[in-house]
Amino acid sequence: MKRLVLIDGHALLHRAYHAFPKTLTTRSGELVNAVYGFNRILLSTLKELEPDYLIVAVDLPEPNFRHKEFVGYQAQRPKTDNELISQIERVYETVEAFNIPILSCKGYEADDVIGTLSAQAEKNKIETIIVTGDKDIMQLATSKTKLFVPERGSSKMRMYASKDVEGYLGIKPSQIIDYKGLVGDPSDNYPGIPGIGPKTAVKLLKEYKTFKEIYKNLDKINPNIAEKLREGKTSGLLSRKLAKIIRDIPVKLSLKKAKLKDYDPEKVENLYNELGFKSLLKSLPKAEEEAKDTQMSLI
Repeated sequence: MKRLVLIDGHALLHRAYHAFPKTLTTRSGELVNAVYGFNRILLSTLKELEPDYLIVAVDLPEPNFRHKEFVGYQAQRPKTDNELISQIERVYETVEAFNIPILSCKGYEADDVIGTLSAQAEKNKIETIIVTGDKDIMQLATSKTKLFVPERGSSKMRMYASKDVEGYLGIKPSQIIDYKGLVGDPSDNYPGIPGIGPKTAVKLLKEYKTFKEIYKNLDKINPNIAEKLREGKTSGLLSRKLAKIIRDIPVKLSLKKAKLKDYDPEKVENLYNELGFKSLLKSLPKAEEEAKDTQMSLI
């Protein structure tokens, strides 16, 4: 089965920015800690996952439909550091040096781009692996779609299949949207249902499976909890809508463009040397022509 890898660009960029020290600079003093961290994950992805197709999905700076649905969406988040913003174009430069396409969609988040592309890949019977540091994307895990996630406090990556997500969260990937509807998400600033915490939400979903079925069975639920559910239903429905990754936005999976092409090693090496990434040079994948030359020399 062919393999498509989708990289959650900005999620990994933010993670790298906070994970690597700001002492990582070029000779001219340009800060490149996020660029370095992102490229470490990119090289690890190429080596360990050996994709046939690869796309980097990114967010756009302007508001998306979720901000229109809920004015407070992500409103509590501090403004992105200028020191991180200044590295975004450098990341794009390194990605493009590998001939990897970068994809976004106006009005939507990178999550929605990834959700749509993975849905199209599943229909084409292509295995998909999503490389991300964003646990929200776990809702996309299926029999054909897995997640490759950096382990907290480690340089290692961990693969999550659908059953692994359930073991990690205590609920199925398909229930994550309903879970978020019940408890909300402080990182995205939507409230869920006041008074319903994680333990209660998991218990309800284990018993009744879905948000809809929970509300059909309010008469069977503890009266105090049922009252909170009744009072917070509108908030819960909105939170559920905000949590749901859209899988049919106007982007198309072009396997021709996504096909992992041969890259120019000299171009990447020059860029890495400029950025001061000499430690990453040994991890560069062999270009097709270089691999052929190596094989010929062994014959």
